[in-house]
Amino acid sequence: MQSPLIKAPKFRQMVAVLLLSLAGCGSESNSVLEETFEQLYTVQPNTDISIQNHDGAVLVYGSNTNKLQVHATKRAYSRTRLKEIAIDVSVQPTSVSINVKLPPKPSWALFDRSGTVDCTIVIPATANISLLRLDAGEVFVDGMHGRSVHAWLGDGRMVAHNCFTDSDLALQRGNLSLSYDWWGPGKFTIQADIGRGNAWAFLPSKAAFYLVAETVRGRVASDFDDAPVARAASARAEKINTSVNGGGEAAIKVRTANGDVTIVEANP
Repeated sequence: MQSPLIKAPKFRQMVAVLLLSLAGCGSESNSVLEETFEQLYTVQPNTDISIQNHDGAVLVYGSNTNKLQVHATKRAYSRTRLKEIAIDVSVQPTSVSINVKLPPKPSWALFDRSGTVDCTIVIPATANISLLRLDAGEVFVDGMHGRSVHAWLGDGRMVAHNCFTDSDLALQRGNLSLSYDWWGPGKFTIQADIGRGNAWAFLPSKAAFYLVAETVRGRVASDFDDAPVARAASARAEKINTSVNGGGEAAIKVRTANGDVTIVEANP
């Protein structure tokens, strides 16, 4: 009787061929196809905006304008899937919703080839972002000083740049970066929560704010005034709770459950 050890290589070859055939099944091409979408709308300066996407990127730029510009690049591996990706923009007198709709993922597929969408959106800097949600990819928000920003990212990288507004930033897994090129007086709170990942905040040396930076499992460090690091009963938990340059009316609160938090004096 033939040994099972002799049959094993043949079996592995059969499995490899099957996997390769399944990976290519149903695809028209292995190359990525692209299609662009671009629209321009007139909106109120303080309009309420919600944005939902699945895989790709959402890049939002606040500008001194009363226009909403949406530029999106759709990508997929087949012309059929590309056409099934829809970008629904609904503009109402006081609100705007931008919703990216992907085709359902085949239940039998070994790989997700449903497609991705990269959205670049220019809005009034005074607008309110009531919802920005992305399942996986990159979130970038720049120059907002409206009522608030609420952003959620499942997996990837999130960046908030020069946002002088109440901001609620949530990231399940990935890295977060807060950065300011300049600093001015104002009352706002940045609340950032990360499940698993690291956070950095880059702030001018003259920035005045109340700082809370903490981690359950990781390290916390700050360049400002040698702020004392409190270590909790758990040897892996650290926290900084301090006022920087007198505190002012701004507050920056960053927490990660598993990762490091670093507060950087950007131009000492």
